[in-house]
Amino acid sequence: MDRFNEVYEEYIRNAANDNQRKTKENARMITAVRKNDDGDLIAFKTNTGEELDYLQALEEAKNGMISGVDVFEKYGREIICSEPDGMKENNFDHLPEF
Repeated sequence: MDRFNEVYEEYIRNAANDNQRKTKENARMITAVRKNDDGDLIAFKTNTGEELDYLQALEEAKNGMISGVDVFEKYGREIICSEPDGMKENNFDHLPEF
């Protein structure tokens, strides 16, 4: 394995550890989404049945209250997205709509 692969693998291991530390034990999961007419995500439904608007979901994800999501900055604002794990089934675009 060359040094580039080694560094990348270490990055992935550290990212996984960071997510595990940030996600709280009783964290909920997103099970359904709501989109606007342009296809943008505007709301999320959790496995507990709670419906969160975009800003609520963003804050809860940042505080470790929702698992399986990433928060990053794009276009000068924070964005919530499903955590990349290689499974299409739990990608926000593949979740049922409510």
